[in-house]
Amino acid sequence: MILRVRGILFDMDGVLVSSLGSVERTWTTWAEARGVDPALAIRTAHGRRAIETVRLLRPDLNDVQELKWLEDMEVEDNEGLEILHGVKPILESLPENYWTVVTSATDRLARARMAYGGIPVPDRIITADMVSKGKPDPEPYRRGAELLGLAPQECLVIEDSASGAKAGHAAGCKVLATLFSHSLESLAAADWIVRSLEDVQVRIVDHLIELDFEPVAREAAAASASAH
Repeated sequence: MILRVRGILFDMDGVLVSSLGSVERTWTTWAEARGVDPALAIRTAHGRRAIETVRLLRPDLNDVQELKWLEDMEVEDNEGLEILHGVKPILESLPENYWTVVTSATDRLARARMAYGGIPVPDRIITADMVSKGKPDPEPYRRGAELLGLAPQECLVIEDSASGAKAGHAAGCKVLATLFSHSLESLAAADWIVRSLEDVQVRIVDHLIELDFEPVAREAAAASASAH
């Protein structure tokens, strides 16, 4: 598959950095303290703004205070956090004005995680603090395209979560998903799926970003999964 776009909008957690351990430990601590099933909290939180997860699971609590506690826990917990395979060569191939990050994390948490993972942090990113509605609403990715001065149709979203893939598609972007944290079946909103960014080559051609990858065959992958 050869794809050409004018800009790339990267999700952060599960696309650029692996932070599953921190996320799961934080939400387990919060859930146990707030009388919520930890598995439900973790499942709800993936790909979603923390403040919206709090509102869904404990609408009776002060969401701003809960967000501050969650943010503090996640910023302090970097155990196991690392840049994901395939990310470094892709970012090294992209001039800064060709890409940005659109994340459900707060600005403070996003910058802390990317800096810890050794990722060059763009000056301007879209974070949970900057939108009125988070993923799966299209607002974050529409804002990301605006940040690059592009129409959504000119951008590729790279995601790993179902809510993120839905947000990118709803915004009008093309969506490439990886299988880092979600099942193939849950990523139906994505246009293409790859196992990881190691399977994607990126270069600049005629002022456009050219991506070369072999998409996962949905039918074959589904058949393989059912066979096991």
